[in-house]
Amino acid sequence: MKKAAAQHGVTLIELMTVVVVLAILATIAIPSYRGYLLRAQRSDATRTLLRVEAAQEKYFLQNNRYTDQLEAAPPNGLGIPAVSEDAFYDIRLQMVPDGSAYTATAAPRAVSGQGDDTLCRLFTVDQTLRKSARDAANADVSRQCWR
Repeated sequence: MKKAAAQHGVTLIELMTVVVVLAILATIAIPSYRGYLLRAQRSDATRTLLRVEAAQEKYFLQNNRYTDQLEAAPPNGLGIPAVSEDAFYDIRLQMVPDGSAYTATAAPRAVSGQGDDTLCRLFTVDQTLRKSARDAANADVSRQCWR
């Protein structure tokens, strides 16, 4: 008599167990990874605002006033694009009329996905070298965001 051939393979129960375990791991890992990306991309805003700050100080030394011309090439402006280097933030520059003070702001671009960052929504720097950040509820979160 012949012996019955042993069957090899994976049962449906075993396959479904693997699928459930992978789904649980993905549920934990994906939001964590997205949060990590949002935190890492904040450096795009801070780096660009520090460039604006340095360019404004240089402009002030040469002209005895600050400028509101962000994108204009020197000597009339700062020569810095209105979009951050990695295109996650829009950069704006506001001044008082006499040119004695300015505030540079980085706000997340709608197309970048950085708008999902509710902790560090808006970054600012001014002529006193004061760095601040606001969350989605407009609370001051400067210590967490400017590290």
